Amino acid sequence: MKLYSRGQVALVAAAAVVVALGGAGAAGFLKLPRMGSLSEAEEIPLMAPAATPVQYSGPVSPDESNNIELYQRLNPAVVNITAVSFEYNWFLEPVPQQGTGSGSIIDGKGHVLTNYHVVKDSSELSVTLAGGKDYKGKIVGVDPENDLAVIKFEPGAERLTVIPFGSSSGLRVGQKVLAIGNPFGLDRTLTTGIISGLGRPVKTESGIVIREMIQTDASINPGNSGGPLLNSRGEMIGVNTMIYSPSGGSVGIGFAVPVETARRVVPDLLRFGKVQRGWLDLKPVQLFPRLVSYANLPVSEGILVSEVTPGSQAEQAGLKGGKEPVRYGRSVFYLGGDIIVEVDKMPVSSLYDLLGALEDNKPGEAVEVKIIRNRRPQSLTVKLSERPKNLEW
Repeated sequence: MKLYSRGQVALVAAAAVVVALGGAGAAGFLKLPRMGSLSEAEEIPLMAPAATPVQYSGPVSPDESNNIELYQRLNPAVVNITAVSFEYNWFLEPVPQQGTGSGSIIDGKGHVLTNYHVVKDSSELSVTLAGGKDYKGKIVGVDPENDLAVIKFEPGAERLTVIPFGSSSGLRVGQKVLAIGNPFGLDRTLTTGIISGLGRPVKTESGIVIREMIQTDASINPGNSGGPLLNSRGEMIGVNTMIYSPSGGSVGIGFAVPVETARRVVPDLLRFGKVQRGWLDLKPVQLFPRLVSYANLPVSEGILVSEVTPGSQAEQAGLKGGKEPVRYGRSVFYLGGDIIVEVDKMPVSSLYDLLGALEDNKPGEAVEVKIIRNRRPQSLTVKLSERPKNLEW
């Protein structure tokens, strides 16, 4: 399996997600529906009834007409993004590296919604419109935890076509979807399909789990990253982000970040350049087998609270750090503190679980934290602080 980044689609196997995550709750991520059996009273028809012929006039069917109309109306709102970064060769000379991706124009000011991995580490950005005009782009804000980013170009007098946000809250498996993007550099390619699954948790290259992903069989390939996933009304319901492929091409398993996530984070990206999220002021240590065995801990998964920031909301709520210093490799932390196992009823077995559990919480909000203290479960209500820009584990 190959992984693509910066304009190429990350290839993530749904089955591998389960294996990679492991631990509490992982088995429920891609749980298959329970198979039933026919009772004696039920009969299986030997032949399905003949389908009623589709009646339409003109050269195209109503479904084809819908595809054509949406493409003609919305393809100008999909841009091609070229990201240039620099790497150094053996002679310490900068060598430019170029990647491409897609994006959706979301307002008349030139703001474009795309994937974080499309623009990550870029030194230069170029935005190409449907008519072939190139504009210099700049990053406005990024959200690595949901693989989303907003960039901007200056359109001047250019009148822009905008893709409207729809809703991903009422989606159903089997619903028709359309994807527009720039796979392999082929500008504004349209593919169609259906929603194949909902609520998929998918692990990114960086190890972060993006929850509630939309699975689709609409053909998505490298270069589609950041492009819109549309419903039959021409509304964006997702941002095409990654595929599963053993070969590097689409095999009908693609994933899109739901538009409800974009609705939630884009205002913060526009205003602050990042998403304002809540945080627990503590130094966390993810449990691992040698630590569990050495400290004779009562649970094998969770987050050990090594230290709590003095005077913080976490300390005021009663969270306790450890007092017994130990060294593991180059790290020094403290044993004897609380062990976090749940946040707002979401199981926490890893640092990324902790990030995910707080992903939708703002500073100042309160969360219920379930801990193990003195080998007994206990719950605390903790008011969140603002998450630091660069977390130190």
